[in-house]
Amino acid sequence: MTLAAPPGSSQLRKDPSAPWRYLDLVLLFCAGTIATLGILTVYSATKGSGPIADASAAQRQAIFVVLGVGVMAVTALIDYNVLRHWARIIYGGIIVLLAAVLVVGAEVKGIKAWFLIGPVQLQPSELAKVGLVIVLAWYLARQPAVLPLRSVATALALSAVPMVLILLQPDLGTMLVFVVTVMGMLLVGGIRPKHMVVLLLIGAIGFTAILSSGTLEDYQTDRLKVFVDPEGVDEQVRYNLAQAQIAISSGGMLGQGWGEGSQTQLDFVPEQQTDFIFTAVGEELGFVGAGLLMLLYGVLSLRILRAAQLSRDRFGMLLATGALCVLAFHVFQNIGMSMGIMPITGIPLPLMSAGGSSTLAWFALLGLVLNVRMRRYR
Repeated sequence: MTLAAPPGSSQLRKDPSAPWRYLDLVLLFCAGTIATLGILTVYSATKGSGPIADASAAQRQAIFVVLGVGVMAVTALIDYNVLRHWARIIYGGIIVLLAAVLVVGAEVKGIKAWFLIGPVQLQPSELAKVGLVIVLAWYLARQPAVLPLRSVATALALSAVPMVLILLQPDLGTMLVFVVTVMGMLLVGGIRPKHMVVLLLIGAIGFTAILSSGTLEDYQTDRLKVFVDPEGVDEQVRYNLAQAQIAISSGGMLGQGWGEGSQTQLDFVPEQQTDFIFTAVGEELGFVGAGLLMLLYGVLSLRILRAAQLSRDRFGMLLATGALCVLAFHVFQNIGMSMGIMPITGIPLPLMSAGGSSTLAWFALLGLVLNVRMRRYR
């Protein structure tokens, strides 16, 4: 037995004059839940063990989440096809920002990746992820369904400029995000399999060359050595990974309770509010809490994939595909490095890790996905 649709519902459902009717509420629920959990976890990881809790980091993150929701609303409400006309300007803007940060940016742990604007830090490489998705989607959407070699080469050239600038910071983690995003968008955009195989081989050779060139800081190289040969490095180099694994394993099935994790409250895990925030979830909420978080990411990824499938045009499909590539790699890499199955690269966990630039960038990407889905009938 099938349920009959109400009279006129098909026309209403496909009414292009009211795109807000097709707002993806499941995506919004997943994003909002993850962001809320992120604020709570940042608070737990930074409040300290003293009698007076320090809520400043959580308050900053909450402010950026609110601003991010505003950014998401703007990027969702303006027809995404407008971006076709702005793609060249967006590309030029990210190149200028990435070049400028190398000259006047602030250096932290050997990486020159931030502008200091009063009390606010702006990281152009996070915004460049959004820009890269837009620019590549714009370019590939104009190409044939099966990409000729010249189109592939042009797309790689467009991507190479910001990637080189990011490598000069040097920020290996963000560069890897760019590599995965470019590969994913080329694959969906119609690259020939033989060309993809060649690119993968070139990428492997290039990655090896980077590791042996001395471009990376010593601590970045040590992080990779820990993954390849944990026993071949000294104990201090293994500290991050060891403490992260202890925190996750100590959570058990249900966790030690929010704000009660021993590793978290005693600051044993470095950078726990940013790179290693998943360890706080694992310790305080346990296997169940960490599993539910991964489930939310899984549902969020499926909703983005669905938006790509429903897109009315190639440009929208590629925008959603790019957002999915960025999200999926971030989640896989961040959780993987916390568990010791991926190298430590300093990639934040989407919507969870503290950071203004990354939070705004994530909401902008989700706004683009909502935009594509909302206008699928127009």
